[in-house]
Amino acid sequence: MYTATLLTSPEARNLEAALVENLRNAWGGGEAVWLSPDEAAEFSLGAMPDNRWDVWADLQGLGVDLVVQKTAGRVKQMLLADMDSTMIQQECIDELADEAGVGERVKDITARAMNGELDFEGALRERVGLMKGLDAGVIEKVLATRITLMPGGRELLATMRGAGAYAALVSGGFTAFTAKVAAELGFDENRANTLNIAEGQLDGTVGEPILGREAKVAALEEISARLGLEHADVMAVGDGANDLGMLGLAGAGVALHAKPSVAAECEIRINHGDLSALLFIQGYARSEFKQA
Repeated sequence: MYTATLLTSPEARNLEAALVENLRNAWGGGEAVWLSPDEAAEFSLGAMPDNRWDVWADLQGLGVDLVVQKTAGRVKQMLLADMDSTMIQQECIDELADEAGVGERVKDITARAMNGELDFEGALRERVGLMKGLDAGVIEKVLATRITLMPGGRELLATMRGAGAYAALVSGGFTAFTAKVAAELGFDENRANTLNIAEGQLDGTVGEPILGREAKVAALEEISARLGLEHADVMAVGDGANDLGMLGLAGAGVALHAKPSVAAECEIRINHGDLSALLFIQGYARSEFKQA
């Protein structure tokens, strides 16, 4: 059996009952279950529809996300999440670069790296090098004034952990940021890169080895093995090319507001919903969401 989930932005809440019923009838699905009025609904299917991606493309123009997945095992026991532009709304390195006066140059490199056009490790070294001499105190300033959490993140962590799931934040960004974000959201652990500091200033280098695509895959393998879980028990979420390895290995790999080249390689693509979408696709109703 399969489950089709339709959802929209919590702000827009423009999921129409007629649209859900029309698709359910066209696909011969079971009775629609509303997980949140005007926001998210699901119905069962006996087989994967042949025209799933054609329908998905049509719904994108209406501001609606569509996910079709196997019903069995869709409730996951582990969350593995990227941080930048996933659990938070910014790219930390871009915010630091703005403070260093090299924002536009770094943002261009970041965008190309996340789209898979540049080698991640080399791009990170280059960007960090451009910030050599920046006062290390700026990190706290950026955390306090520039970083905002992605909507739905608190509920995602509280609900999954409340159901017994383990949560790990694994970022190609920096430990100075992941430590704070992980503590604020309630992650069980976090992994990231280290900005090297000398005499109170960034020295233009990053700790080696760099945590990139392969390190995120390794984190999924290591943590799931430690917990006695299968890869199928894991939900991974990210938006960049360096996330593709873990997204492909996880039982549910979610491309959240991802670069087109990244989304194209993922079975679960959320372009309109926020992090609460990761609960809807597991079958949680909004009334079941836990608050941090």
